[in-house]
Amino acid sequence: MSETMEFRPMVLPPNLLLSEFNGFIRETIRLVGCENVEVISSKDQIHDGSYMDPRHTHDPHHIMEQDYFLASAIVAPRNVADVQAIVRLANKVSFPLWPISIGRNSGYGGAAPRVSGSIVLNMGKNMNRVLEVNVEGAYCLVEPGVTFHDLHDYLVSNNLRDKLWLDVPDLGGGSVLGNATERGVGYTPYGDHWMMHSGMEVVLPNGELLRTGMGALPDPRRPETMGLKPEDQPWNKTAQLFPYGFGPYIDGLFSQSNMGIVTKLGMWLMPNPGGYQSYLITLPRDDDLKQAVDIIRPLRLGMALQNVPTIRHILLDAAVLGDKRSYSYKTEPLSDEELDEIAKQLGLGRWNFYGALYGPEPIRKVLWETVKEAFSAIPGVKFYFPEDTPENSILRVRDKTMQGIPTYDELKWIDWVPNGAHLFFSPIAKVSGEDAMLQYGVTRKRCEEVGLDFIGTFTVGMREMHHIVCIVFNRKDLIQKKKVQWLIRTLIDDCAANGWGEYRTHLAVMDQIMGTYNWNNDSFLKFNEILKNAVDPNGIIAPGKSGVWPSQYRHMACELVKF
Repeated sequence: MSETMEFRPMVLPPNLLLSEFNGFIRETIRLVGCENVEVISSKDQIHDGSYMDPRHTHDPHHIMEQDYFLASAIVAPRNVADVQAIVRLANKVSFPLWPISIGRNSGYGGAAPRVSGSIVLNMGKNMNRVLEVNVEGAYCLVEPGVTFHDLHDYLVSNNLRDKLWLDVPDLGGGSVLGNATERGVGYTPYGDHWMMHSGMEVVLPNGELLRTGMGALPDPRRPETMGLKPEDQPWNKTAQLFPYGFGPYIDGLFSQSNMGIVTKLGMWLMPNPGGYQSYLITLPRDDDLKQAVDIIRPLRLGMALQNVPTIRHILLDAAVLGDKRSYSYKTEPLSDEELDEIAKQLGLGRWNFYGALYGPEPIRKVLWETVKEAFSAIPGVKFYFPEDTPENSILRVRDKTMQGIPTYDELKWIDWVPNGAHLFFSPIAKVSGEDAMLQYGVTRKRCEEVGLDFIGTFTVGMREMHHIVCIVFNRKDLIQKKKVQWLIRTLIDDCAANGWGEYRTHLAVMDQIMGTYNWNNDSFLKFNEILKNAVDPNGIIAPGKSGVWPSQYRHMACELVKF
């Protein structure tokens, strides 16, 4: 490629000259090859793609204009050394980088950068190896591009599935590493993915390589490492077994953060429990949610509920099984009577509880008797195993998910409306019936105010619930998109007024949500800003991620407060 070739991206990052952009791109092409660099110079390159074929230019479920959060280029490093070199190049001109793993952060912004003009660093295209699966220790070590589907296929092809299970989220195409660092969840007993990680390798903003926890202790096989680059040297044998190591525990600095770029991650896998049974409990009335949650709390705390179960609203299940026109010709939100009719048509409840039992049959039998007795206190509940339901039932899908088998069926609920796109709103609640009903009431009311159906689920952790509200909208309807913008802004304020904070969010509202975590004069944000400016003085790693800005971009935190 010519040394003088000029590129003209559609957007440049703030304060970067076109000549500096071109110099950076030419150096990067020399480093990783032209096949691993794409400059976004034409609207023809900006299309929404799909979950199975993600684009890395922008948010495919855009709630703003399609090109509001837009990359200037996409660069795919081939290895850790490339990442380090790119970071060092970026420091020379303060070029913002936005690292991604796969780009399927669906409902939260996809691969789009918070600062338009950033380079999207596609870590998953080439760095996609399963580096180790250890049966004795029940763990794996993976690179950013390893998806849940990839890891499952690895276990199956290496005859390890009968020994080890992985935990999967609703969709199997996401990155194991990326999902864990975003603190995503799955549905087996190992469902808290961040809790199940052990050992990270991170490229710091100055290009230096770091291993956390026990990984900071060199492996004693030093003769074998002679001549190897640091990233290729073996890990300490306890790095994936004990996450904390010695001294300050710093792993959290690299989750939902912009303090570094994670290049490897250790994850615990679940030993085959020796038996498994999924089940469904249907709750016939809307207000059964309150009693059900109060029943769930002691069962979950006592671990009679072993996994991460879900309480799904009827329209979430209905949307997986068909679009809205399958049930109604109305465009406005469905009434309670219509929701009851859909539940009756599908043989489901207004709320549907999906759980699973693990272990040998005698253990499962005792646990099932305990669960069934507790839920029988709710009049009209019904109990099902997969074989009791139709072939296309949601329980048949959840049966796979809750035993760590990746699926893609849940993609279908995005098609609830024409040109379907979605935005997740994800507040945290106590495992309390009163809190669940109040949070459900607030979120449903606001959804219906803007003409949208409430679609949501409560995912039950050890002592809290993630309430995932699925805001499904028509991405080609500009008026509806404006309403969705108002909706999420209003929901954030509503929930903060009730003491509920979100655990994860879309690019457009990261600053607003960080602004709600403002105890003691914003001490939490101020501390993060001190760390950010100390470790990344040029502000190159994901400025604005989670509402944390380097000093030279701080003014941008206000630009989306009202839109």
